[in-house]
Amino acid sequence: MATLHAPFRYDYVGSFLRPEALKKARADFEAGAISATELATVENDAIEDLVAKQKAAGYHVITDGEFRRSYWHLDFMWGLGGIEHIELDHGYQFHSEETTHGSARVTGRIRGENHPFVQHYAFVKQFEEEGVIAKQTIPSPAQTLAELFREDNGIETTRVYPKLDELITDIATAYRQVISDLYAAGCRTIQLDDCTWGMIADSSFWKAMAGSGFTLEDEAEKYLRINNLAIEGKPDDLVINTHICRGNYHSDYACTGPYDAVAPYVFAQENVDALYLEYDDERSGGFEPLAQVSPGKKVVLGLITTKSPTLEDKGSVIRRIREAEQYVSLDRLYLSPQCGFASCEIGNKLTEDEQWAKLALVKEIAEEVWGCLP
Repeated sequence: MATLHAPFRYDYVGSFLRPEALKKARADFEAGAISATELATVENDAIEDLVAKQKAAGYHVITDGEFRRSYWHLDFMWGLGGIEHIELDHGYQFHSEETTHGSARVTGRIRGENHPFVQHYAFVKQFEEEGVIAKQTIPSPAQTLAELFREDNGIETTRVYPKLDELITDIATAYRQVISDLYAAGCRTIQLDDCTWGMIADSSFWKAMAGSGFTLEDEAEKYLRINNLAIEGKPDDLVINTHICRGNYHSDYACTGPYDAVAPYVFAQENVDALYLEYDDERSGGFEPLAQVSPGKKVVLGLITTKSPTLEDKGSVIRRIREAEQYVSLDRLYLSPQCGFASCEIGNKLTEDEQWAKLALVKEIAEEVWGCLP
């Protein structure tokens, strides 16, 4: 089978709406009504059905839809050694809604051995076929670092790690272990999902999450450093992409602000192969920062929203692609929704049929614009 890597001309971020049977099984498991094995059986069946639908939709990439997770980011952190699952007395405050209350706290030195996501990936990989590859999504190292300093989490973090450099080194080393294990399991496309750039571009959100006494420049340098350190020395045939957004919870958003201030860091200097970028409304600003994308790096334009069931006007989307082409050549541009359909298990406010209609539109537009080879 020829080696393919994401991104593809028509693509998606990774998460999908959870079917009701899966939601019920997870609730039953939390209530002690079914075993972990019984829950895994329901998860396996739901993922196999999802993969069949991804293939039927004509996509070249398959994922597990993040069906084994409650959150797009925290479940991965909980799978690292030295980090525990905690519940705060409140969640993230989004624009109109508060999220559920999960968080992550340091208990000891952070390690990456035996991460459960490796086996999660292996389950999906079995469904690869000619022209279809599995990708694995995980939160970025910067996202993990930010969570460990979320509100009072920083107290335990600095107790275990009085020196920030040691913390950054251990997180990056743990990520390199997970990446190595995913590679050994056959993974050749990994996506680092990252809200930190949107968070620091929105000063009011960041102040609410982490308090005062920071500068955007200091945070950006720190996040750039840890992300690049984690992917340093990766195999040549392993593609690592990143997805950047401003929050996606029950069709609500967390942050507002253009890419201008962070583009010199993440667009120009982060050593990833492609950028999946939220561009579905005015909160993300214009395309001008794309001029700072480093040569050879691919850009996936998230022009279709997962936050609303309303289908975008095809002509308007094509015009926006042409606008972006002023800054990045068409051969380096790709199309996707701006984010997943269910970054947390609650999901966005649309139906499963509306979800697939969005992806059909992405494919239709891409075929018109690019032709459409992968």
